[in-house]
Amino acid sequence: MTGRAFTLASRSTRGYLILSLGILCISFSAILVRWAAVPGPASAFYRLFFAGIVVLPAWWRRQPAKASVRDLGWLLMAGLFFALDLALWNTALMRTSAASATLLANAAPLWVSLGAWLFFQERWGAGFWLGMGLAFLGISLVFSGDLRRSFHLGTGDLLAGLASLFYAAYLLSTQRIRERTDGFTLTAFSGMIGSAFLYGLCRAMGIPLTGYSERTWLALLGLGLISQAGGWLAINEALGHLRASVVSISLLAQPVLTALLAIPLLGEPLTAEQILGGLLVLGGILQTHREAAGR
Repeated sequence: MTGRAFTLASRSTRGYLILSLGILCISFSAILVRWAAVPGPASAFYRLFFAGIVVLPAWWRRQPAKASVRDLGWLLMAGLFFALDLALWNTALMRTSAASATLLANAAPLWVSLGAWLFFQERWGAGFWLGMGLAFLGISLVFSGDLRRSFHLGTGDLLAGLASLFYAAYLLSTQRIRERTDGFTLTAFSGMIGSAFLYGLCRAMGIPLTGYSERTWLALLGLGLISQAGGWLAINEALGHLRASVVSISLLAQPVLTALLAIPLLGEPLTAEQILGGLLVLGGILQTHREAAGR
């Protein structure tokens, strides 16, 4: 193996390890949103606000380089896209089943791959699309029981579908940003921009931001520190080592891990269909990673 090839392999390995940690952290998101039980824009605001309390001082101590005007434009778009994704998905979780909201929101990898093909001229072989198909089939099986019982298209499902578009837009914009900035800068700026937007949205909609119970505050704090500061700081760092298409497919592991976490935290046991679906998701992710490694 040449020196350059070894360096690329090391970067990919590091990227996958960091990405795995990030996916584990964001897998708590749906559970924490349900525990918080507040309007979607409010839980989205506090998720970014509490994360900012931790991330911004750490980012400042790193003495970051100044961002260019072009980079600030990308960071602005990333912050707005992510804020809209969170507000829509958190609202969807309160208006439809967690299974429906999760399945529809996780259509993002399809939009990411299509967007990368249209805007970044990324071309993938049949193996990549086979892996994506296996992953989506697995996701469908994981939530098949809940979907048979409660799936019907309503406002919550529409919001989850819209959230997937903003989720994809965020991942595509962050891929371009990470070509020139570090993960800390991306997380700090996008979170600051997103929280400012969500605060204004809550005020405009008359959504209360105080008067919550202790349980709600703890859930919101968990969203900020675990899902956002821990999860997305790791994922944004991984985007500097891996393509957005590969990262987005890997994020399909999130609902599988959420289903596993729901066993002890929500008392929801797994069925044989869910176990098979989880294996298919992991197999699909592995296939897309093999395709990416062979390029």
